[in-house]
Amino acid sequence: MKIGMIGLGRMGFRMSLRLIRGGHTVVGYDPNPEAVERLVQRGGQGAGSLEALVEQLALPRVIWMMIPAGDPVDQTLDRLVPLLNRGDIVIDGGNSFYKESMRRAERLKEASLYYLDVGTSGGVWGLEEGYSMMIGGDAEAVGYLRPIFETLAPAPDRGWGHVGPSGSGHFVKMVHNGIEYGMMQALAEGFSVMHHQKEFGLDLHQIAEIWRYGSVVRSWLLDLLADGLSKDTQLVDIAPYVEDSGEGRWTVKEAIDLNVAAPVMTLALLQRIRSRDEEGYAERILALLRNQFGGHALREVTENDD
Repeated sequence: MKIGMIGLGRMGFRMSLRLIRGGHTVVGYDPNPEAVERLVQRGGQGAGSLEALVEQLALPRVIWMMIPAGDPVDQTLDRLVPLLNRGDIVIDGGNSFYKESMRRAERLKEASLYYLDVGTSGGVWGLEEGYSMMIGGDAEAVGYLRPIFETLAPAPDRGWGHVGPSGSGHFVKMVHNGIEYGMMQALAEGFSVMHHQKEFGLDLHQIAEIWRYGSVVRSWLLDLLADGLSKDTQLVDIAPYVEDSGEGRWTVKEAIDLNVAAPVMTLALLQRIRSRDEEGYAERILALLRNQFGGHALREVTENDD
């Protein structure tokens, strides 16, 4: 098949390469001309504008967006939709909020266009390992794009599926990322406990390798952790500052709206937010209160603390 790819960053570029390896033709567009040129050098076709990208695609056109969630998606659609014809298919493979995907699907339906929301997982490893894809939208469009999904997936018959109507793909991916937060937090806390137990002189990389085989906690995340610890178990060059993509927040909010208790995902999100508080004002308040009601000594700030 021939497909247009808008956004040639870490994910979009690697997905394009996997499609090319699978025998498909990819026309790539990115605001950064160097990214387009890099794709051309790896066997893709380049476009210097959205108009040029659309012109190079045959009907029905298939266009996959791998761009940041929010306004960039709507701004791209504002420019893209007037260029398309009835029956063309637009795919959002980014981390958009599912309700926004439902709104966009309705907008494109009014223009007689298909809009698929594809929750895509796999990160930078997807090029070699394949991508897990949770697809929401019209079943007919999904069926037409089956060769694309089979190529991107870990195998033609697994790792992807049509999960429901518009919005469902990004909804499932949102929950997926919330679960991911909890799993990562559990691993982080467990290895932190072992790191602070100095009596046994534990080799954390060795333990990660042991757990990778036969253990009930074996997982791809553990594989990645073992690889990272093989380079440095002390992690001295990594700042204890953790970002979040936003999907964990959406999952927690959705759980609240649905009256579903999700304490693990919620606390994992809060821990990420906590990691960014370099001032530690809340802890200073706690120390002050212990001193006020119990007379506990206050630790003064030293140069090392700063």
